[in-house]
Amino acid sequence: MLLILRCLILSIMLILAFVIGGLACIVRPRHRDNVHMFAKIFSWAAPVLGIKIIARNAQAKGDQPCVFLANHQNNFDMFTHTAVVPKGTVSLGKKSLAWIPFFGQIYWLSGNILIDRKNRTKAFDTMAATAKKIKERCLSVWIFPEGTRSRGRGLLPFKAGAFYTAVAAGVPMVPVLASNQSHIKLNRWNNGVVIVEIMEPIETKGVDKTQVKALSAQIHSLMAEKLVLLNQEASALMAKAV
Repeated sequence: MLLILRCLILSIMLILAFVIGGLACIVRPRHRDNVHMFAKIFSWAAPVLGIKIIARNAQAKGDQPCVFLANHQNNFDMFTHTAVVPKGTVSLGKKSLAWIPFFGQIYWLSGNILIDRKNRTKAFDTMAATAKKIKERCLSVWIFPEGTRSRGRGLLPFKAGAFYTAVAAGVPMVPVLASNQSHIKLNRWNNGVVIVEIMEPIETKGVDKTQVKALSAQIHSLMAEKLVLLNQEASALMAKAV
């Protein structure tokens, strides 16, 4: 019964979000704050799913553009990570998303960037264009550097595109981590705590393209260590609440 009720409420919320948000995107197509608007709406669904979000350093970015590096776990990311998405931020998504009826068109109209990962040349062109947009429009870009869902398997290896983009644009990289979400079930009343934390920016000025792999490995290590700590803290909070 709870599963059906949640799915019904969530469906109504998403339909309203896409209708209202879609109209806003038609009025101001590809506006720099469209994604922030959708993120706020999606984050409101967390309590409906029985998730308590603890958002940390959500105002830490300031006005400087950056490349956000977020861990990608499952579909619940759209209700957890969204709690900390700031204004002036767009995301980088697969080109195939554009073919999803209605959602794909809204995703593009929101101002998000589509990349063809199967075509290496086009992917590099998209990254170069993204770096140009960051500088010209003072945009931040939200990227999942793992490139796929981890599904509770920790932090997967990073793809290099996000790092080359940040170096080309000369902007900091800002890691964002959400604690483990693999425990979340729609048929359970209380799905506990998910901690979403924005870490300290990592500067790229002075970094050469030949240093990207080393920098990627360093940031992966920092994020992996932090994720372990967040998972431990979230587990302790859930155990305390029981």
